Amino acid sequence: MQATTIDEVISFLEEIIQKNKEIPSTMGYFAALYHKVTCKVKEGIENDFFDDNPRMEQLDVIFANRYLQAYSEFQNGTKPTDSWQIAFEEADSYWLIVLQHLLLGMNAHINLDLGIAAAEVMKGKNIDDLQNDFNKINTILGELVHDVQKELSLIWTFLAKILKKTEKFSIILTDFSMKLARDGAWKYATLLANSPETEWQKLIQERDVKVVKKANLVINPGFIARLILKIIRLEETGTIKTRIEILQKD
Repeated sequence: MQATTIDEVISFLEEIIQKNKEIPSTMGYFAALYHKVTCKVKEGIENDFFDDNPRMEQLDVIFANRYLQAYSEFQNGTKPTDSWQIAFEEADSYWLIVLQHLLLGMNAHINLDLGIAAAEVMKGKNIDDLQNDFNKINTILGELVHDVQKELSLIWTFLAKILKKTEKFSIILTDFSMKLARDGAWKYATLLANSPETEWQKLIQERDVKVVKKANLVINPGFIARLILKIIRLEETGTIKTRIEILQKD
């Protein structure tokens, strides 16, 4: 499951979404959200939003293929990166709320995969030439935070109020927003781009370890937060299939 165009990325994501509706599996949550942001990136490319639109499509494909590869590896019983492994393993966890499943996917894909994809697309070139478009794609990624809150309010109506009043949750959401993606992922992309390729595997493994620590924060945010999350989980409405469909909404 590897794409060569952004249209193929969208098609593969639609297959994953449909499959996880049928199972049903919470793995469809992130796929639904990712499908939405990929469509927004495609729209931006078609409207000349980026400085280099063909390069942005190439970046999008390389970026998406890391998720598609990790998903396929997990489904086939082989091990993806630890960041994706922990996200996929937690798909069967009853007590994780929709937001946590989404954050685990965003964590692996933005905090690990995005920097790698950026360095890959700029191999042999000056990574700084990508920065403006990198910030533009992060503007789109940052909008995910607002989309998530709006859509999850349809699943659990009091979630927005809790997010505003619970500092721990606000920190988590901010940590996965546009600012972290821009600062953290870009810094990581430049580190890779300015390092010999022989060092990349080591640098990726080191980054993977750090990203797993963030995943553990999402899974175990502390005693009080866990109690609140359990209440939210018990109040979540609908089936996994209907929640996926909510996340697909524009």
